[in-house]
Amino acid sequence: MILILATSLVAPSAFVEVKAGSYLVGKDTAIANPRRTVILQGFQIAKFETTNAEFAKFVDATGYITDAERNKNAMVFEPGLRDFRWLQDPTANWRFPNGKTRGGIKDRMDHPVTTISYRDAVAYCKWASVRLPNLDEWEVASRAGAKGDWFFGEQKKVREYANIWHGPNHLKADHSDGYMTTSPVGKFKPNEWGLYDIYGNVFEMCSGNLKGDGKFTIHSRGGSWWCSKNSCSFFNSVDIGKVDSRASFSNQGFRVAR
Repeated sequence: MILILATSLVAPSAFVEVKAGSYLVGKDTAIANPRRTVILQGFQIAKFETTNAEFAKFVDATGYITDAERNKNAMVFEPGLRDFRWLQDPTANWRFPNGKTRGGIKDRMDHPVTTISYRDAVAYCKWASVRLPNLDEWEVASRAGAKGDWFFGEQKKVREYANIWHGPNHLKADHSDGYMTTSPVGKFKPNEWGLYDIYGNVFEMCSGNLKGDGKFTIHSRGGSWWCSKNSCSFFNSVDIGKVDSRASFSNQGFRVAR
C-alpha cells in the first residue's frame, strides 16, 4: 500500500491507495454478506475517520446546519441504559454529541465527528471533493488482505486495535480502555495497510442503496465505542449495519474515500 498526499480539503492529508483488482469479501455463513469475489477499480481511502476539526472547517465555510440541529431528534447514550436503549435529546448535535448536559467537543477536536446523518456526511464530502466508500471498498480496505472476520486474526486481540465497550452491559460506565465514548483518531493500532479505527470508535457510513420503496437504506460498518461482544458486536469486516438516512446517533460517523 502507498500513502498519497491529499489534494482535497480533507485533513489529515494522507490516504491509503487500494489497487484495482479482485478481492475476496463476505463469509460463507453470512446471509447478508456471503463469501464472494468482487472486482474493484483503484481508489484511495482516508487513514482516519473524519474528525470534529475537519467537520468544523466545513461548517465554518458553508454555514451548513445538520439534520440533528434542524430536527432535534438525535439519539444519545448515558450509562445506566439497558443494552440497545438510547435517549432522544433535542440538544444533541455534532457540537454536543451526547447532549449539552454531557459536554461538548471543545477538547475533542481530534475525535471523530458524530451525531450526524448520512445527508450531513454526503454534504461534507461534496464540499471536500471526496466521497463515502461503498460497502465492498470499505470491506477490502478493512481486511488489508486478511480473510477472516478480523484483520488481526483472533477477536481477543481487539483491545489493541479498537475502541469498543468492554463491560458486560451498559448499566455502568466502561473506561477500561481509557475512553467511555469516542477516542481521538489514531490512538489504537492500525491494520496492515495503515488504516486506524477501522473497527470501533464510530460506525462508518458507506454509500447508500436505493430500495424499491424509494427510500435510502444507509449502511454502516466497523462497529463503535458502544459495541461489545455481548451487544452489537459489529467490530469486524463482515457485519453490515443499517440506519435511516436522516438518523443521527452519537456513535455514528464516517471515513472518506476518493
